[in-house]
Amino acid sequence: MTKKNLAWLPVLMGLLPATAWCEVIGTVDTVFKMLGPDDKIVVEAFDDPKVEGVACHLSRAKKGGVSGGLGLAEDPSNASIACRQIGPVNIKETLKEGEEVFAKSTSLLFKTLHVVRFHDKKRNTLVYLVYSDKIIEGSPKNSISTVPIMPWRKD
Repeated sequence: MTKKNLAWLPVLMGLLPATAWCEVIGTVDTVFKMLGPDDKIVVEAFDDPKVEGVACHLSRAKKGGVSGGLGLAEDPSNASIACRQIGPVNIKETLKEGEEVFAKSTSLLFKTLHVVRFHDKKRNTLVYLVYSDKIIEGSPKNSISTVPIMPWRKD
């Protein structure tokens, strides 16, 4: 890549949605597979990219077997989320209602797990919703977590 092409990199990166990166906390096997990895539940953590002081933990089902090991299986739409205030809350920029804060592909091409955020200003609370969608149809399975914004005690 030339220096001229690299000059466009920050501009292109700015066009991408500001979604969080996750860290795998652990996994639990749920179904033994003779060939390939077992089916499992994966627990991941991520920090809200626009709200300092809030962390979320997400559990989701992951398909194993040969197709799962090759990345060809479609993961189930089962997911759960828990978000908590872990420090003083600092909203870095204006929040958009229903803004995506995390996304992860759960099939080769067509299915994605999303976490979106809402700000309930009347109750001074952040609401996080996890759901799954497909190009043709999504799933009504979902989970929410709320984070009341509280003063943080300084020691």
